[in-house]
Amino acid sequence: MRTWLKRLAIAGAGVAVIAVGLRGVGYRIRMDGSGHPRLVRVIDADALYEALERQRAAQHAAAPSPTPLAPTAVTAPPVTTGAPPAPATTSAPAPASGRATTAGSWTDFRGPARDGVYRQRPLAATWPAGGPRLLWKQPIGEGHASFAIARGVAYTIEQRREREVVAAYDVKTGRELWTTGWDAHFSESMGGDGPRATPTWSGGVVYALGAAGELRALQAATGAVVWRRNILDDAGAANLQWAMAGAPLLVDGKVIVQPGGRGASVVAYDAATGTTVWKSLDDQQAYVSPMIATLAGRRQIVTWTADRVVGLAIEDGALLWSHPWTNGNQINATQPVIVGDDEVFVSTGYNKGATLIQIAASGTGFTASEVWQTPRMKNRLSSSVLLGGYVYGLDEGILGCLDVRSGQLMWKGGRYGHGQILLAGDRLVITTERGELALVRATPSAFEELALVPGIDGRTWNVPAIEDGILLVRNAQEMAAFDLR
Repeated sequence: MRTWLKRLAIAGAGVAVIAVGLRGVGYRIRMDGSGHPRLVRVIDADALYEALERQRAAQHAAAPSPTPLAPTAVTAPPVTTGAPPAPATTSAPAPASGRATTAGSWTDFRGPARDGVYRQRPLAATWPAGGPRLLWKQPIGEGHASFAIARGVAYTIEQRREREVVAAYDVKTGRELWTTGWDAHFSESMGGDGPRATPTWSGGVVYALGAAGELRALQAATGAVVWRRNILDDAGAANLQWAMAGAPLLVDGKVIVQPGGRGASVVAYDAATGTTVWKSLDDQQAYVSPMIATLAGRRQIVTWTADRVVGLAIEDGALLWSHPWTNGNQINATQPVIVGDDEVFVSTGYNKGATLIQIAASGTGFTASEVWQTPRMKNRLSSSVLLGGYVYGLDEGILGCLDVRSGQLMWKGGRYGHGQILLAGDRLVITTERGELALVRATPSAFEELALVPGIDGRTWNVPAIEDGILLVRNAQEMAAFDLR
C-alpha cells in the first residue's frame, strides 16, 4: 500500500511539474467542445488586454474616427427589479412590425432570419491556394459572441479586464468606432471568460445582453445608453452554468429574452422604453436564441428550453405548442431549423441526436408530433443549415448530411471539431474549432472539401458572420475579416 501511495505521489508531483512548465511557456490543458482535455497555447489575459489596448490606442492616434466616439463608461438610469426603468436619457425609435432590418444586412445572430444562411451578393465558388484575402486582423476581448452587422458597422460584446464592453467596428478596416461598457466579469473554467450572447441591431439601436443578464439598448451611431434592465433580477432567476447566451430578438416593437425564471422563462420588453410587456413559461432555459417563424399558418416565436421546443404567441407569450426534446444534461445550445411551412428540425449533443417535429392546427390550437428521430446528427455547439431538403451539420465535430424528409444519413466527412457553419449558395463556409476556414460543397451526393486554410489562432466556438461578401470571424482573443467576393 505504501509503495502504491508513493508512486501516486511521485506521479502527481510529475504532473504538477509538467503543468507548471507548460504554463511557463504559455500552454494550458483546456477542454474542447466535447469536454476532452487538449494541450493548447493560451494567451495570458493580461497580455491580451495590454496588446488590445496598445493596438486600439495606435489605431485611434493614426486617424480620427469617422464616427463620433462615445465615452467608454456611460452612466445609465438605475434599474429597479421588477419595476419599469427610470425615463431614458435618449429616445429609441420603436421597430416597425417584424424585425426592422437594413436590406441585406446581417443584423441578427446567424443572419437576418437566424438560420445561418447568407443571401447577399454571390461569393467566389473557390478560394485561392492560400485562402481568401485577409483584410485585417487584430486582438479582441474574451467571450463567445458573434457579430451583428448593419450599414457597414459590426457590433459585438467582449470582456475587457473587469468590464463587459459592447464595441462597434468598421467592417472594411476593423477600426473601432465606439465602445460602451459596465462592470461585470463572468468566468467559467471550461467555456472561458466573457459574455456569450450576440447583440442585435434594429432601427438604429443595438440591443446587447451580458453574461449575467445586463440588457442594454444602445444608440448604434454612438453607443449612448437608451435604457437598461437586468433580466435575471427582473425574473428572479439564477444564472445558467454557462451564462446567458441567447441573442435578444426584436419583433413587433418587443425585445424577447430568456432569463429562465419561474413564470418568466421568456420575457418581452418594450423596445423603446424597456418596460416589461409580458412574461411566459416556467422552464429552465437553454443556450438558444429565440426565432420568428410562420408554422401551420401562425407567425410565432420559436425557441428551445432545457427540456422542450416551444412556439409562443408574439403578442402575449401564450404557449401555442410544445414538444419534449433534450439530453441527459439539459444542455441545448443549437438553433432550431425551420423546414417548410409546418416542420422544425432540432438536434442536440451528449448522445441524443435529432428529430423532425410537425406542427399542425387543431381546432383553436396547435399540435406537435414527431416525424422521425435519429442518433446520426448530434449538434452540440454548432447549428445545422438547410438546403434543398438536406440538413448539413456537425455531428459531435464531424460534418454530416441528412435527408430532412427521412432522417437518413447521406454522408459524413471532415473533422472540424466544434466549429460553426454558414450556408452561402451551395457552399458551406465553416470555421473549425481550431480557427481554420473551410469551404465545402453543399451536396447530398458526397463530402467534397474545396479548401481548408488558416484563419485565426485559438479555440474558436464563435459563430462567424458574412456581410456583403466579407467574412468576419472571432474567438476569445482575435478577430479578422476575409474577402470572399
